[in-house]
Amino acid sequence: MDKLKARVGEILNELEKASLKLNLESKKNQISDLEVEISNPEIWLNPKTAQEKVKKLADLNKEIHPWLVLKTQVEDILELINLSDDELLEEFEAQILQFENDFEELKKQLLFDGEFDSGDAIVRITAGVGGTDAQDFAEMLERMYLRWAEKNKLKTEQIERSIGEEAGIKTSVFEIQGLYAYGKMRSENGVHRLVRISPFNSGGTRETSFALVEVLPKIDTPEHVEIAEKDLRIDVYRSGGKGGQGVNTTDSAVRITHIPTGMVVAIQNERSQTQNKETAMNILRGKLVQMKLEQHAQNLSELQAGKSADWGTQIRNYVLNPYKIVKDTRTKYEEKDVEKVLNGEIDGFIFAFLESSKE
Repeated sequence: MDKLKARVGEILNELEKASLKLNLESKKNQISDLEVEISNPEIWLNPKTAQEKVKKLADLNKEIHPWLVLKTQVEDILELINLSDDELLEEFEAQILQFENDFEELKKQLLFDGEFDSGDAIVRITAGVGGTDAQDFAEMLERMYLRWAEKNKLKTEQIERSIGEEAGIKTSVFEIQGLYAYGKMRSENGVHRLVRISPFNSGGTRETSFALVEVLPKIDTPEHVEIAEKDLRIDVYRSGGKGGQGVNTTDSAVRITHIPTGMVVAIQNERSQTQNKETAMNILRGKLVQMKLEQHAQNLSELQAGKSADWGTQIRNYVLNPYKIVKDTRTKYEEKDVEKVLNGEIDGFIFAFLESSKE
């Protein structure tokens, strides 16, 4: 029994350390405060604010609940061990092993220690060099991430999508909403490379194509990023459909230029001008935050996440011919089942990156 007590004591000790790192007590206080705010009927006079607080409350509960449950279970079994004899040794052994496995799984949360890691992500995929093959590859990546989000019970919302002339997409912008969406997806920042026999030419030649994936934190609250009106140039124009056809008769499309940095965000879907402007501002805030995070990481030379998502940062190869493999150039993590990866099984790549960035 003494060995079992020692193992249980070790789990409790590690849980206490993790609780401090995750600021669980502070988050419990945040939950109490949010519950009081949400119970006030006046908050529902502003439905958007109320819904944001409800979502925040749900995310906090989802984040800390497993830790509190595990701590209670481990404390309970320690009490039972102290009151029992050796006849229950085998049963306790199985339960403690399960607790140890549960703790190892929960420890992954400790990788998400960035300011915006627990929040939503904005993902932009852009087809690069490779013509129709690149546009098809961009759509393959879009499908991969949407399938991954579905498997992880995360919500998605399409913001903008530009269809390719023959196949695939030129660009796709969408949100992934849910706990740790940004913390996980930030590992996908960079250039992705595909090598395969092209299905779009009669010669059956092997082609290489590229797509750029940009991942930004969604910044709903303007106070996180102060942007002076004088630093913005806002242009409105008529949305254009595929092939340049107009999709509506109002100037609903919005292009915002951040003058100090030269950043440009354009949204031209079928929403209203007001909605497009709000979406464009959210993306611009995310870009500015990402730029600051990258500069900070570069200055410290400690985070791979600081590598900017531009055409000079190739992060992963997807090879379908002459052999099949998906390999991350940063971590050397690889999977030989390419179809599984393209169907959204990318957690291995995500956590390999997050763990390597802590080394």
